Formats: sequence, C-alpha cells, structure tokens
Amino acid sequence: LWWQRDDVQYVEDALHFSTHNLNTMAHELGTPLYVYSSDRLRQNLERLHRVLDERAIAHRIFYAMKSNRYAPLLTYLKLTGLCGIDACSPQEVRQARQVGFLPSEISFTGTALSNADLDELARSPDLIINCDSLSGLRRLGDRCPGRAIGLRINPGLGLGYRANPHLRYAGTKPTKFGIYPDQLEEALALAHRYGLQIQGLHVHAGCGYLTPQLDTWSVVLQRCQMMLDRLPSVSYINLGGGLGIPLVADDAPLDLERWADIVAEQFGDRPQQIYLEPGDYIAKDAGILILQTTMVEPKQTTWFVGVNGGFNIHLEPAFYHLPLEPVPAYRRRSQPDWPARVTVTGNINEALDIWAEDVVLPPIQEGDYLCFLNAGGYGASMSSNHCMRGQFTEVLLPPAA
Repeated sequence: LWWQRDDVQYVEDALHFSTHNLNTMAHELGTPLYVYSSDRLRQNLERLHRVLDERAIAHRIFYAMKSNRYAPLLTYLKLTGLCGIDACSPQEVRQARQVGFLPSEISFTGTALSNADLDELARSPDLIINCDSLSGLRRLGDRCPGRAIGLRINPGLGLGYRANPHLRYAGTKPTKFGIYPDQLEEALALAHRYGLQIQGLHVHAGCGYLTPQLDTWSVVLQRCQMMLDRLPSVSYINLGGGLGIPLVADDAPLDLERWADIVAEQFGDRPQQIYLEPGDYIAKDAGILILQTTMVEPKQTTWFVGVNGGFNIHLEPAFYHLPLEPVPAYRRRSQPDWPARVTVTGNINEALDIWAEDVVLPPIQEGDYLCFLNAGGYGASMSSNHCMRGQFTEVLLPPAA
C-alpha cells in the first residue's frame, strides 16, 4: 500500500491512525468525522526545521492557519514552540491570539484588504505585515506612518501540484497577488512618502509542488534575488508555503533535501533570515476524514459507492481536482463479485459531488466506514452548510505517551 506508514496502517484488518482504531472512533463519535494527529503535526514541523538547521539557514516557520484552524490543533502547535502563525485576515489574527500566539509570532499577508481590515491591523504594532498591493501600501501608510512592513512581490512565475492552474499564485496570466517588478519603484516611493521601513520580502508562487517542480522553484527564488537588490534594508525573506505531499501512488515525496539545497544556494550567503509559511505540508497528511457508506449499487456500467458527506465538507476533490485516497476503515476479504473499479460519491445534490472516480477499492458494504487520507488541510476550514449538510466532528489525537 503506497500510503502506508508507521502511524497509518492496518492492524488485524482495522485501519489505525497514531495507534487509534478508526473504525472504533467512527462508531463512537459518528460521522462525518475529522481525525488529526498531533504527533504527525510535530513530525512534519521538525522535519522542515531539521533540513534548514543542517544547512545553517536562520529561519522561522509560520503555520498557514487557513489550511486548518481547528482551535485545539492551533493550541497544540503553540505549545510545541516550533512555529508561529501565517494569517490572511484580521479574524485569523484574532483566533491565533485567542490560543496564545503573540502579535510578534504572527505574519499577516492578505489581499484586497478593506479599510476596516487595515484599521484593525494598525492597532497591533508588533504584528508582521506584508503588503501585497500599492493600494494597501498607501492606505496602511496613512494609518501608521513609519511602521515596519514587508512587501509581497509577484515573480511572474507559478508552480503547483501537477501543473494544476487552480494552485498557481503567479504566472504568465496576471494574478491579484503581490507587487510586480514594474511596480516596484512606485512601491518604494510610497514607502518613502510614509516613512515605512521595508524589512521583508515575501513571495508565494503556488501550492502542492513536488520534486518535478523544483527547477521552477529555483527560478522563482532567482527572481526574488533581483528584487532584493533594490531592497537593502530587508532583514527577512518570506518564501511562503506550497510544499506538497504525495496524493496518489504515482507521486513521490518532495525531495526536501534538494529543496533545502536550493534555498541554501540562493540565500545561504545573504544575511537575511528565511521565513516559511507551510500549511498543507504540516496539516494535510496529519488528518483523515471518515464517512459512512450509505449506498453500494450499479447504475448502467458504473458501480457507485455513496457516502454521508459531500464536497461541502472537503472541497478539494471536486473544486481543485486534488485527490483524497479512499480506504476502508475495516478491510474485508476479497469477494468474487466485487467490481474492479468504483466511483465514490457524496450526498450533495450536485453533479460534481464526486470524491473519487473509477478507483480500485476493496469490498465495502453499506454501513461500513470509508477513510479519506490526506484530509487535514483545506477541508474543515473551507466547509459550508450547502444543502444543510455541513455538520461534522473534529478530534485531535493526543501525543503518544
């Protein structure tokens, strides 16, 4: 099984996650059920710190809370002391502070900010703020002249999981994110007018990239270098997030050693500290979504497996074409009449409510639980009550003793 690892495996045909029997948890707590592993969260953070420490790269990690803002999860991350928070709205800043993060531990990068947004941000002088537009720069300068800020730039080059256009934040097609190179002089003039101290450079080019995209990642960083030459006062370089994980059997894990080598090659000789804002890389494979099978039957030439949750509780398969691997919570023995391939669908009255199409699945019966792996990011945090089916439970598994 390509997805199996020490903390996700079958034990006597029951799927276990961080030593917990998921079939039992679903029976006890009901479904839909999100289960998160605190141990896996820590492992993912520690792995990222390790490759940077090994290359003597001074750095800070800010967890992108938009990927998963479950309060117990955020509280656990605060208690590890391994990261700060990347926030993109004043409401996220407030929630981060509610669980114990200080303003100086929060990096804020928003887009299309309202005046009310800026009014609230301006009241926290220790908050790290990255401006991503000339308008935002001007209006923030009006409110707090002399403030230290970062500039979000657009490198004009994007990357993402399997060249998915929905995951690119930059590219040949103009996007709303960041200040383009031809706007830099105007941005510097605005900063000078308001006495704003440009202490940071921020770039985020896309989401979910793996080893095949690392050459593009290197070019993105080269373009950052060109902008840095115009910003001598910068003390940190924020490389955003976007690091991906394997989602299907054909994916290989991101070569994190090579990724870190590229960062070291580009910035190792520079005095600036490196900031990172991973979300999915920390949370995605630390979460599993459990749903109950409600229908198993053929329609024409296709066998459908229906479950009691739809795209409204996890948007990625339907809207971003990002797969979640479906596996039974309890593994039944092979059955001669079981179809070779099935399509897994949800309970929302929309044609796009498909979890997985034409996939191999072990025998499963109505009433069985189906687990969707790599569901820890951009699931619950992007959920809605569409069709009034937005109810689910979240649980954080405690660290192993």
